[in-house]
Amino acid sequence: MRERTRLEKSLAGFDELARELEDNLELLELAAAEDDAEMVAEAEAALTAIHARAAKQQLESLLSGEADPNDCFLEVHAGAGGTESQDWAEMLLRMYGRWAEARGYKLEWLEESPGEEAGIKSATVRVVGDNAYGWLKTESGVHRLVRISPFDAQSRRHTSFASVWIYPVIDESIEVEIEDKDLRVDTYRASGAGGQHVNKTDSAVRLTHLPTGIVVQCQNDRSQHRNRAAAMNMLRARLYEMELQKREEEAQATQEAKTDIGWGHQIRSYVLQPYQMVKDLRTNVEKGDAQGVLDGKIDEFLEAALAQRVGMGGAKDEAAGS
Repeated sequence: MRERTRLEKSLAGFDELARELEDNLELLELAAAEDDAEMVAEAEAALTAIHARAAKQQLESLLSGEADPNDCFLEVHAGAGGTESQDWAEMLLRMYGRWAEARGYKLEWLEESPGEEAGIKSATVRVVGDNAYGWLKTESGVHRLVRISPFDAQSRRHTSFASVWIYPVIDESIEVEIEDKDLRVDTYRASGAGGQHVNKTDSAVRLTHLPTGIVVQCQNDRSQHRNRAAAMNMLRARLYEMELQKREEEAQATQEAKTDIGWGHQIRSYVLQPYQMVKDLRTNVEKGDAQGVLDGKIDEFLEAALAQRVGMGGAKDEAAGS
């Protein structure tokens, strides 16, 4: 039913665009015949808007990867730098939360490790919504912040780093084999948000997959059993996402400009002082409205990264120029 709804929505959007295009072309012909400049301007404005919507729908039609329609897990980890980086990690999590809210997506909190003074050391949330993974998958990497520190009594400029990792929620029907001998299971007392009961017992669960070094954790339930089940789902998703990336890398091996989205790779820089600028280092998209970006207005970055990833960079630039 979800797949059917997604396809119906896509087809309805195409039909609506085709209908509006035909109506406005007829209006333009009529206005030209009657030499009505105001009507010509109105039709041209409508056609420009249709062109922009068509470009966006074209991008959405490219979200055809195996896991693109799925929900996704979003992890944020503070880099070195203590309170500065932990505060930056929380700002990033808020940015994605605002973006998800604006798209009508839902966030489900799974794990959070608070910072000593402010911010978070790490957090994991589930983003629930159609094409959530498809839209966010290019966000994995290191995000850099430059600002005057609110935690520095001398008001010096600081550079902070935080890492983002995106991986898809996978269907229960997809089998990912995990052997018990490959797992280390640790239990501990939850330390973040989650209600007055969640941190009274050692119900939080951390799973380490020894062959790959992948670590996942869940602490949102007072039941250790349910937290372990949720953590296993996250681990299966991480292993599946690793396999998807391996396939994609093999498919793109012949391309000269391969996008590196692995850990340790800086993808975007956010500068708040001495000027305001957010720049994506992969696509060179820049926005002067840094506060707007931090409030969730990141669609332009997501669209450009997606276009580049599927080899549409030139087409996207041409569409933007038009």
